[in-house]
Amino acid sequence: MPAMPRLRLADRPSVFADTSAPASAPVAGAPPLRVAIFGAMPGTGNLGVTAMHLCLLDGIARRTRTPIITVFDDHPGSGTDVVNVAGGDLVYARCGAIPTRRIYHPDSLWRIRAAGRLGGLGSNAVQRVRAADAVLDVTAGDGFTDLYGERRFARAVQEKRIVLDQGCPLILVPQTIGPFGNDRSRRTAARILSAAAMVWTRDRQSHELLKELTGDAFDPARHRCGVDLAYGLDAVAPWDLPEPVSAWLGDDAATPVVGVNVSGLLLNDADGAAQRFGLRADHRDVVCGFVSRVLDETDANVLLVPHVMTRPGHVEHDPDACDAIARAVGGRHPDRLAVLPASADPREVKWAIGRTDWFCGARMHATIAALSSGVPTAALAYSPKARGTFAMCNLEANVADLTALETDAVIEHLWTSWRERDDARRRLRVSIPEVRARAESQMDEIVAFCLTCRGQRMTETRLAA
Repeated sequence: MPAMPRLRLADRPSVFADTSAPASAPVAGAPPLRVAIFGAMPGTGNLGVTAMHLCLLDGIARRTRTPIITVFDDHPGSGTDVVNVAGGDLVYARCGAIPTRRIYHPDSLWRIRAAGRLGGLGSNAVQRVRAADAVLDVTAGDGFTDLYGERRFARAVQEKRIVLDQGCPLILVPQTIGPFGNDRSRRTAARILSAAAMVWTRDRQSHELLKELTGDAFDPARHRCGVDLAYGLDAVAPWDLPEPVSAWLGDDAATPVVGVNVSGLLLNDADGAAQRFGLRADHRDVVCGFVSRVLDETDANVLLVPHVMTRPGHVEHDPDACDAIARAVGGRHPDRLAVLPASADPREVKWAIGRTDWFCGARMHATIAALSSGVPTAALAYSPKARGTFAMCNLEANVADLTALETDAVIEHLWTSWRERDDARRRLRVSIPEVRARAESQMDEIVAFCLTCRGQRMTETRLAA
């Protein structure tokens, strides 16, 4: 399925401010909160990133009236989009900030940073950063690491340096920090984390690394430990689902449903993934082996769930990976295995995941959709991020580490998790309300900090006058 199309501003009333005016336009009375956002944009095809985008905009809109928000994205130029959050249509500005090597492109991150260091040079992106009371940086939840290669790490660093160069408060909202594979990356990360106005990690493991990297600059008042933004994502029933999926997930369904997120990242280029992440277990063999065992030894139906949709044939495209598994194991029980249709809305996919009786996945935000819905969940982990997130929910034992275990051991680990799902469900009844409460309280603190930054900015403006 193609990436989510932008929702364009229609001729309808909005309960929020119009951000189409220039960023420097004067506002009568108390000024609205102005924030800019990096690393959480719609339209990427990654439902986890879209989920964080929605949760962040919803969290801001529910806590302050008429916010003026700029979302930096991968599309050239600028414009105005709208999204339905907090019970109304939130209009926000978008601005291109593209990780391209074509430095002559006006929306190139390199060009933006150079323009900022040279006084702005008419750069719309620089003007948006300078006009913001604070800039929130999500780094796609897990992108502040060199685990995914130098180019992706360079992008994460460049976005943060653009903000710091302009002296604007930089807030890293809850995300994984690290791992970092070399000393140069660690030093770069340490400088940024020390210079940021506030940093939130989404697990204790990342918070310990944050302490280590910042050293004497560590400040518990601004270096915080929180939870992933997506725990606050609402679930929305899809308009329609095909059979048999609709019947399996219906209110009167009696047969258990096992949900399995199949990752294109790990399956479509298995050799590349094994080399990059140091995998000992094969993702395809794990999923095929476990699904076959469920179909042979239980009466449960199996629903394969894609969570990243790029384009057919692309290495990250989960629907291709799901189709490969369905072809490999579905022949013996064609009436008991199905693939969830790809959706551009993470709220719809969360609704479907929340209707399963047990779930496992390699995509972090697919598992967060399950955990936050109270569904017993296991993770197929290829990096440390899964263990830290599951520990927040008291389900760390349900993480199967593909870098430490062989294929058969991972399958057995998943089977044990499936058999002990009632215990996991009881644990989640206790832990998830606490995690959701933390998600709300951290957003209270983040928005309050942004408002404090606005107040300081107003004071500085009056003094300068």
